[in-house]
Amino acid sequence: MNAPFRMTLDKAPPQPKTTQAAEGLRRRPFSVAEIRAMVEAGIMDEDERVELIGGELVPMASKGIRHERMKTWVMMQLATKLPATIAFTPETTFTLSVDTFLEPDFVLYEKALGLERLDGETCLLAIEISDTSLAYDQGRKASLFSVFGVRELWVIDVNAMSVRIHREPTPTGYRLVADHGAEVLVQPMAAQDFELRLAEFD
Repeated sequence: MNAPFRMTLDKAPPQPKTTQAAEGLRRRPFSVAEIRAMVEAGIMDEDERVELIGGELVPMASKGIRHERMKTWVMMQLATKLPATIAFTPETTFTLSVDTFLEPDFVLYEKALGLERLDGETCLLAIEISDTSLAYDQGRKASLFSVFGVRELWVIDVNAMSVRIHREPTPTGYRLVADHGAEVLVQPMAAQDFELRLAEFD
């Protein structure tokens, strides 16, 4: 006698993770590795200005001339005043998790660790220079830096000539946030030999 017939169903392939946009449509998120692969394959331009937040690509606003002038000035201050043990890198792709990277204007880190080991915990200071992106940099982006443990964030407002300093990150945002005018001398906690006064910018 033949063995009883048994129907077998192939298991459905695992479904990719999705996010849900405001309009209710589901979207498939990307990973940092996938974005890098697309750049290597020429699908995305390596100079395309985007950030990846929770798997979703976010286009970055274009930069005005005042932003670029301030960025150049801050870079010169960093290059000439930072202690020899601390390095900085402008506009690097700062990977915070498998599905999130940001592109701050500057990151500071221990030279001995190198850029290869840069993450939320090893970043000594992130600096954002803002003109049209001020609300995003002080809001959503600051929240992300805090969630991933970046110990200090400066957001320089080139229009108001002020700097907002964020310290003591928590999962819900920075515990200490203070605004300083152009005349105030500001110093990062991890590199107090470095000083910046926005009033010296011209």
